[in-house]
Amino acid sequence: MLEVIALSALTAFLTAVGNGAAGEMGKQLLLSTGALARRATGRETPLPTTDEGWASLAGQVHARLGDDRRQADEWAVLLRSVPQPAAGLAPGGGLPPATRHFTDRKEVLKRLKREATRPAAGRPRVALLHGPAGIGTSAVALHLGAVCRDRFPDGQFHVDLREDSGEQGPAPSAVLLRVLRRMGVEAERIPPTEAGREELYRRLTAGRRALVVVDHVSSVAQVRGLVPAAPGVFLLVVVSGPPLALEAETVPVTGLRDRDALELMRKVAGREKVARAKAQLPGVLAHCAGNAFAVRAAALRLLTEETGSADVAPREAGPGGPGDPVRAATEAGCRRIRPEAARLCRLTALGGWPSLSAPLAAAAAGVAEEEAARMLAEAADAQLVEPLPDERYRFRPEVRRHLAGAAALEHGIPACSAAVARTLDLLLNRALHAAHAALPQSWRTEPAPERGEPYRDEAEGVAALAAEAGNLVRGVFVAREYQHTTTALRLARALWPLQLKAGYWDDVLPALRLAARCADEHQPASRTAGGLHFQLAHCLGELGRWDEADRAAGAAATAERQAGHLRGAASSVELQGLLSLNRWLYGAAYERFLAADAVYAEIPPDGEGARDLPRARALSRRHQGRALRGMGRLDESRALLEGAVDFFAGQGEAYNQARALTDLAETLHDAGDNAAALTRIAVAERLLPPAAVPHLGYLAALRLRCEVAAR
Repeated sequence: MLEVIALSALTAFLTAVGNGAAGEMGKQLLLSTGALARRATGRETPLPTTDEGWASLAGQVHARLGDDRRQADEWAVLLRSVPQPAAGLAPGGGLPPATRHFTDRKEVLKRLKREATRPAAGRPRVALLHGPAGIGTSAVALHLGAVCRDRFPDGQFHVDLREDSGEQGPAPSAVLLRVLRRMGVEAERIPPTEAGREELYRRLTAGRRALVVVDHVSSVAQVRGLVPAAPGVFLLVVVSGPPLALEAETVPVTGLRDRDALELMRKVAGREKVARAKAQLPGVLAHCAGNAFAVRAAALRLLTEETGSADVAPREAGPGGPGDPVRAATEAGCRRIRPEAARLCRLTALGGWPSLSAPLAAAAAGVAEEEAARMLAEAADAQLVEPLPDERYRFRPEVRRHLAGAAALEHGIPACSAAVARTLDLLLNRALHAAHAALPQSWRTEPAPERGEPYRDEAEGVAALAAEAGNLVRGVFVAREYQHTTTALRLARALWPLQLKAGYWDDVLPALRLAARCADEHQPASRTAGGLHFQLAHCLGELGRWDEADRAAGAAATAERQAGHLRGAASSVELQGLLSLNRWLYGAAYERFLAADAVYAEIPPDGEGARDLPRARALSRRHQGRALRGMGRLDESRALLEGAVDFFAGQGEAYNQARALTDLAETLHDAGDNAAALTRIAVAERLLPPAAVPHLGYLAALRLRCEVAAR
């Protein structure tokens, strides 16, 4: 019986597959869909890159299914068998806790509540909250979430972009990624492309009542994709500085009035302490200029000082008018703590590190870790740093800028340069140890250094890299800025396990772009340049930026060949083949796989990488078989894939054997030999551990397709 497929359902399926090909099984589904599309249309159909392209392909496929029962049934089963991710929102942990001592801001809150609750009337609910650094914009956003929790029963989601380690802040795609993570979307369900992520965000929020807060936004582009279409979703954009040109209800946060500033001081320090400092209060309030951070800092000094008076320096005047209250509060905070602790803060601030650990601060200051931990605790009490989970800290951006600016004046340029060098040395040492532990057999990672503590196993190595990812990425930029070129390149190379095993593609991309340019400038035609361009190509490919990825892989192949590194050159050409394969360019992919195999064949028996050649060429044969399947050359595909299965079985590589068996089962299914395909599926299922949920789920769907076709 011919099963009728609605064009709308086919279009939705193809678009979802194209936008959501995350993880190995997402790619496998994408390739399988491409092979079916080629069979239906009778020609090679390159992977569409737009929703319009997917709709056009759906129309072409749909027009041919009416006369082909077998293909119509195949597509119908495929549409039914692929599980669709749940569209429900996970409320998550909500916003961070609001400040206990929130004061005033009645008019600001009134305007925000009005925007959140007004009739939608076809207009997105968006507010832009802005004000000078330290004025309290973030506190307003968190307080709104606390008092309006019942208005958003489907969740409150908060992303703080100041944690980004790049120079320009996170890209729009990376912001969407962070929001989806906050919404509880599993990593393998997050599409790699910006368009796919935005589509998923809109599907998750459709018909929901939720609050989305994005703090420390630096450009309209970062939040444009988050502007809600759902009338029940309220997007609150927070900017530390002047407003952005965003279509939104613009709500400025101005300085506290003296009476409100005084009330805040009383909440923090207590009425008795404030009363005892009555004579100093006019000067304190004038100096704070209504800045909530400065007022709170002055109140904390009143709370902790025996004299009951606030240690506030006279207001400075300059070309721009009165002095900066945040700067004055930072300087006063430095006077509250020991001179050596203040020195640690200034030297640590130089790198702009997203998070501070005791080892990192110890390296910057050249002190013992135990002493650095005590100094960081002192700095937190003085509001110079903020505590984070896992015994880490971070600077407020404006406080860090003032501390870094004062470092050279207080300690001299040589001391500052030495502090940065020590910190980079620590990060590099730990990164090399972690990368080697994460990929102990890989030639793409350096051997572990003799100095430093090794990690126990692969899991611990990956976890260590993930915990320090922001600082490692930032370290590439800092090393480049301070002309530690070799350190910048080695740090970037150590990011490889993060992109290969942990999916940190958005996180490491800015560092890889910079490092590849740096390698071309300082070490052209080298293995380092080739390796970095390979990493960049891999990262871009995982994010669906195909043309950029192909150019980077080509640059990698050229540099490796010029450096005389045949294994690296072959691997780079093979990556170009995989990029073509994922774009449904099966003929081009096959030619590149053959070219890569030819380069492998150039490696002499005693040459570098010769011991790995059998495995490398087995992987190459597997890829050739996958490309031949897409080209419809099924007998050749079957022969190559059976050879790959036999090789990995002989090596005891269960994972690669299961992957090759999956490819072979798809080829057998396409050839109509569903009984043989089902046999291979059963073997693959036995080889995979229970934790391989995506792969097992894909095999279950493939089994269903084979069973229906065999009837």
